[in-house]
Amino acid sequence: MSVSLCLFTADLRLHDNPVLAAAARDSEQVVPLFVVDDGVRAAGFDVPNRRAFLADCLADLDAGLRQRGGRLVVRCGPVVREVCALAAETGARQVHVAAGSSAYARRREERLAAALTAQGCDLRVHEAVVTVVAPGAHVPQDGDHFAVFTPYFRRWQGSAIRDLAPVPRRIDVPAGVGSAPLPERTAVAGVSPGLGNGGEREARSRLAAWLPDGLIHYADQQAELASDATSRLSAHLHFGSLSATELARRARAVDGAGADAFVRQLAWRDFQHQVLAARPRSASVDYRPRQDRWRRAEREVQAWRDGRTGYPVIDAAMRQLRYEGWLPGRARLLAASFLTKTLYVDWRTGARHFLDLLVDGDVSNNQLNWQWVAGTGTDTRPNRVLNPVVQAKRHDPQGTYVRRWVPELSALEGPAIHEPWKLPALERARFDYPDPLVQLADGLRRFQRARSHG
Repeated sequence: MSVSLCLFTADLRLHDNPVLAAAARDSEQVVPLFVVDDGVRAAGFDVPNRRAFLADCLADLDAGLRQRGGRLVVRCGPVVREVCALAAETGARQVHVAAGSSAYARRREERLAAALTAQGCDLRVHEAVVTVVAPGAHVPQDGDHFAVFTPYFRRWQGSAIRDLAPVPRRIDVPAGVGSAPLPERTAVAGVSPGLGNGGEREARSRLAAWLPDGLIHYADQQAELASDATSRLSAHLHFGSLSATELARRARAVDGAGADAFVRQLAWRDFQHQVLAARPRSASVDYRPRQDRWRRAEREVQAWRDGRTGYPVIDAAMRQLRYEGWLPGRARLLAASFLTKTLYVDWRTGARHFLDLLVDGDVSNNQLNWQWVAGTGTDTRPNRVLNPVVQAKRHDPQGTYVRRWVPELSALEGPAIHEPWKLPALERARFDYPDPLVQLADGLRRFQRARSHG
């Protein structure tokens, strides 16, 4: 019987998975494979929150495959070695995989294609599985990628989104194929206490609960910190337990500003993927160098990590990050702006901390969003600085978000919680909360002076 391997990477789902659908269509038998990749661990990306969420996703994927007569095969080690060994073991003639956008993913595809070809097996790489639009689908006339979002978005909006891939009714796995045990979430130490559950069933349940009302109000409430109105689907997009293409199709089917705003966020995600695909070094090197001479400021950086900067909205964000392994977009912007522009600390320091904790942390969105905020990326206003007090009063006017995460200030009512340093001295002394690390005006002057000299 003909055999294909379906190599799961960032597409851990059955619904709308072109990789699985093609493997099932092309061969009588399919080996659904996930390789626990040594390279991910060696690169420092195998952190507790993502490892725990991955375990959920793999368990759920295995359960879904078993409902269709199959199972997930897990192997551990270098991807090329393990895939080639399994292809030889099963006599597979094709290996199907989703295209990646990072330098690591592209190198893996190249090495895998060469190794498989040498043993008479084809690698079939499927585009637009991880993203709605493939990274290289749209390029400007004078370059290899779009460096500004707005013209990219205009082209993206005119894209014909592919049809959703069908879920195979049955998966027939060759007999005798061995598998390592599935990873278990309970075996992972150091997981954030409030980390959400992973897996396709959880993703689809969350989507069904959020979509009817959440999409309608998304434009008005996505930046409001207290309302928690974002979809919280980013981790599922990162692991592929939910399809970005399905999300875009379902959102486009709904009229209104909320749906438009949500679709725009999906396009922004695709935009970052196409930047990284064209400029792989931007994961660690300034996309647009500003000759910054960043401060080290270890004490201040640690206070930022610990949520003890003296600016309540920043501290609330950093504490939520540590507790949940996740943050709403507005909180990420404020925390990043404070570190890179108010404290004038290298964006890579903040990006690493976020990657250590974020369950949805990936190279394209995390690194390039940090660059955008730092002014070394694609932002057309690289010297903008977000004032945390102004932003807090605008997006958390009654202090509800801050009160949730900075309980030592919960006795303060209304917007006064955003500026505890303005309290009378005797009242201020009652709160176990630090004074501001830096005066905002001083931080702004320092940043502006540094950039003007650059």
